[in-house]
Amino acid sequence: MPLKLTLKANERIVVNGCVIRNSNRRHVLTIESQADVVRGPDLLDDSATATPVGRAYFLVQTALTHPDTREKVVPMIQADLATLITVMGSATQSHVFQAANYVSIGDFYKALRSLKPVLKREAELLAFAQGRAAELAQPSADTGPNTETDRETDTEADPDPDIEAGAGKARNEVAG
Repeated sequence: MPLKLTLKANERIVVNGCVIRNSNRRHVLTIESQADVVRGPDLLDDSATATPVGRAYFLVQTALTHPDTREKVVPMIQADLATLITVMGSATQSHVFQAANYVSIGDFYKALRSLKPVLKREAELLAFAQGRAAELAQPSADTGPNTETDRETDTEADPDPDIEAGAGKARNEVAG
């Protein structure tokens, strides 16, 4: 079954390792035989390897765009995907398993497609972690007394027994 691609103006694709750029107009391309094809938007650059999922995606991309490297790259992909399965949540584990299955049968394009949601989830987790780190680095207005008068007021106030009981329970759960 032929593959029909509609290329946007100046869009890049990689066909069997060869980078092709479209002209200034939309074109339709029909590929009538088996070929490894990747659209430009699906390609990551070398900087993506800074994260675990980005590295796995980039290795799969390398296997897809450079068939001569597959023998060397596939064991690295399998090791990276095995690691990802152990650290990703259940919502994304199925995508990692799919990618691993596609790599094992040599369908690297489908492996890339399976890793797309995992890349998105990793970006969300990293953004959350960076936000939390920035939040923890900045002192909050209600983290403690700022002046001598605040300290005096704080020491005179009686602690709320419900809050103290809850804090003690949380400490016991963490310790136990």
